[in-house]
Amino acid sequence: MVSKEVEKLLLKVQKPGRYVGGELNEVIKDKKKVDFRFAFCFPDTYEVGMSHLGMKILYSLMNAVPYIWCERVFAPWVDMEEEMIKHNILLYALESGDPVSDFDFIGFTLQYELSFTNMLNMLRLSGVPIKSCDRKELKNIVVAGGPCACNPEPIADFVDIFFIGEGEEVDLEVIELFRKCRAEGKSKQEFLELSSKIEGVYVPALYDVTYNEDGTIKSFTPKGDAPAKIHKRIMLDMDKSFYPDNFVVPLVEIVHDRAVQEIFRGCIRGCRFCQAGMIYRPVREKSPETINKQCRALCDNTGYDEVSLSSLSSSDYSQIVPLLDKLNEWSKDEKVSISLPSLRVDGFTDDIMNKIKTVRKSGLTFAPEAGSQRMRDVINKNVREDELLQTCTTAFAGGWTTVKLYFMIGLPTETMDDVAAIAGLGQSVVDAYYKCPDKPKGKSVRVTVSASSFVPKPFTPFQWEPQDTIPVLHEKQQHIKDSITTRKIQFNYHDADTSYLEAVFARGDRKLCKVMELACERGFHFDGWNDCFSLEKWLELFDECGVDPSFYANRHRSFDEILPWDHIDYGVTKDFLIRECKKAYADTTTPHCRLKCNNCGAAKYGKGVCFEKRKNMV
Repeated sequence: MVSKEVEKLLLKVQKPGRYVGGELNEVIKDKKKVDFRFAFCFPDTYEVGMSHLGMKILYSLMNAVPYIWCERVFAPWVDMEEEMIKHNILLYALESGDPVSDFDFIGFTLQYELSFTNMLNMLRLSGVPIKSCDRKELKNIVVAGGPCACNPEPIADFVDIFFIGEGEEVDLEVIELFRKCRAEGKSKQEFLELSSKIEGVYVPALYDVTYNEDGTIKSFTPKGDAPAKIHKRIMLDMDKSFYPDNFVVPLVEIVHDRAVQEIFRGCIRGCRFCQAGMIYRPVREKSPETINKQCRALCDNTGYDEVSLSSLSSSDYSQIVPLLDKLNEWSKDEKVSISLPSLRVDGFTDDIMNKIKTVRKSGLTFAPEAGSQRMRDVINKNVREDELLQTCTTAFAGGWTTVKLYFMIGLPTETMDDVAAIAGLGQSVVDAYYKCPDKPKGKSVRVTVSASSFVPKPFTPFQWEPQDTIPVLHEKQQHIKDSITTRKIQFNYHDADTSYLEAVFARGDRKLCKVMELACERGFHFDGWNDCFSLEKWLELFDECGVDPSFYANRHRSFDEILPWDHIDYGVTKDFLIRECKKAYADTTTPHCRLKCNNCGAAKYGKGVCFEKRKNMV
């Protein structure tokens, strides 16, 4: 529901459907009958935000409570932002059209570090003070969660409450506490102090940080009786965990325009660069019956003809074949396509292939991550070249002709020979196609090789490792280009400049807050988009603030250094991460969680594959 003023602007901007609301399945409530309003802000465009599963879950979860009204807010693209500023229109929520400043909670999901400036810019466009200390009253409480909340320190000055871990329970608990505090006339400070007692809640204002002369952290001290360690919240029973039976159906085409069904959380693998594989441990599966029921409901309520089975590694679902059998009982007749977007190289079997190609075939995507076997051992990928080639041959025999391969460059211990091996592996896949006797007749193969730059992330075995400098990353990108000798391979690579800034934010501390504040004042936004990003401007900003970005991105850390996120517990122990880092330098692999319990620490939750495995061993 947009105002007349907004309507006048829509003819002047790209994709006006981004800004009007009114979609199928949106939730409209009577303002007089709700007691709490939550502005769920996704710090990117409508197309990106509407594809995000976490937002869909929490939107439906909160709106299932009669007295809570959760509404969606997305970052306006630059043309719309310009018009809003010009006509003094505040950022508004799509459902009611009310300004964000009218809401009790302003919540952000932080999916990638380069969205931090968008978060601050959205507050600025809302007319809400960006710093927590300037928001004095018990309203406009800014909360944030998502994977980037695992190192909240670079934006600690701006967020009142961080939700650490999974939000389905903790969000509602904090909302209930807020309603109680408001009814009792408590102050914002009192509310924050009480919130810090809830597991999974981090209130940065309740902690002091001191630094050594060399810029590293000396101490991290809680104020009053705030907890010394913040433990993540986790949903232990996925069958009982809330999952929506419908989604808001977008008005314009979005990035992932299909129904999405989460089949499990966590990952049994231990890729040493992967943050998600560590912070979402342990693996907790939904039953095939629950998944089937939820998929059917989603298709019935949204009209989608494709369901994506979402997880970090879909083929690691322990009952994947029986599940696909169940889904095919109805999806085939109803012309609904089932896709597995995150298949492992060693998990694509004839059985799986035959069950997902029943309606339509799209390209297959695999992530070897490294070209040489040595590097795959360093990162603990546990995938051999012959497994990849066998998998691709199986796919070619099944009618596929398009394969995407994802790699990383700049990984610890990497040499130029390892880099060249990326092109070599792509060539081997092309050769496998032409050697396959059952390949599609009269068709050519297309292999896309994509290389992103390694970014050291918190809570991974590589959190202590430096990122390659930008010139070195450029050299490696060129080396892959020069090593490709066939037109059958298309090479894409991720911009090294943005990866550098991502590394700075990923491992940053509170000294970055002043840089962020100035970036907001200067109008920095959409740093993840090449249209808006300028490393040169960022470097000028760092220099102005007296902050050295390479201190965060390109510096090797010792195991005994206090890291900005050491006061947060995501389940995996520091000892385990150190062991894994040392094994990387020894080119030694670690078996996955179903083969052996590797004592990462996640068994303490008493659920999931690691706990079950350990229980059976006792």
